Amino acid sequence: MSGVLASAKRVLDIEASALLRAKEYLDSEFEKAVEIIYNLKGKLIVIGVGKSGHIGAKIAATLASTGTSSFFLHPAEAMHGDLGMIGKDDGVLAISYSGKSDELINLLPHIKNFGVPIIGMSRSKTTPLAKMSDAHISIAVEKEACPLGVAPTASTTLTLAMGDALAVALMEKRAFKKEDFAKFHPAGALGKRLYLRAKHFLIPKEQLPLTNKDMPLKEALVIMSAARLGHIIIVNEKDEIEGIFSDGDLRRAIMQKDFDINTPIKKYMTKEPFMLESCDILAVDALKLIEERKIQMLLFAKENKLTGAIHIHQLIEAGIESNETK
Repeated sequence: MSGVLASAKRVLDIEASALLRAKEYLDSEFEKAVEIIYNLKGKLIVIGVGKSGHIGAKIAATLASTGTSSFFLHPAEAMHGDLGMIGKDDGVLAISYSGKSDELINLLPHIKNFGVPIIGMSRSKTTPLAKMSDAHISIAVEKEACPLGVAPTASTTLTLAMGDALAVALMEKRAFKKEDFAKFHPAGALGKRLYLRAKHFLIPKEQLPLTNKDMPLKEALVIMSAARLGHIIIVNEKDEIEGIFSDGDLRRAIMQKDFDINTPIKKYMTKEPFMLESCDILAVDALKLIEERKIQMLLFAKENKLTGAIHIHQLIEAGIESNETK
């Protein structure tokens, strides 16, 4: 084994050991911290400096995306005006491995004046931070993975994991569901599957290529090509759908021995195309129907009168994936 691989495996062993060890000393203080956060009427403000600050920012982001309103505040900025971001209904999660970072400790008395609860994360219950906290979570490690024992490595990994543990415990306490997660992640894969609906992609009737059944195919193809949707919808004078004509229909028509481009489109159109009344269905379900029906355009109509349509390319370009296309 090379020295590089040996070093990498040693780091992973040390950090994994720190996580497993922490599991053994979790106590009622963690439960108390969860209760404090759960009962907040306002936000949870996460503060920390240096590496703890970077970890704190990630913890705040994780909490915010899993149902706990939260943001990160740098102690230095707080001392210069941003302290006003903390309200009477808020709480504070303060992170410092040493538990005595000057910027943090100097800030805590001012936070105390707001009367808001403070949850501390540090290496020991005897640190200044722990003594000023309403609940304290230990992030002690036996040693850092750094060979010099000085660079925060195992300790920052453990702090991050404790933040995840808080977030997950709160999710479970709130019965946070996939649908809730999707609301906070509308652009993510899960959000798109559980939030975006067909109506978000609907092309209204006024923007769709339309013709009547008696128009010669030659003329209909001009309208169809200009729309660049690969389809033209056939409606009557009452806007009732009588058929649809696609690129696939054109290929099949050309293969007929009596094909005539001047023939009315009604001879070659697909009659009684599949359509839905409501466009409030999930986009992923619309895509599933398109795939199952082996079509490219899904029509929407009320009492057979066209209201709009969506095209498979719109859904794919938006990152919508059905179970079949994953």
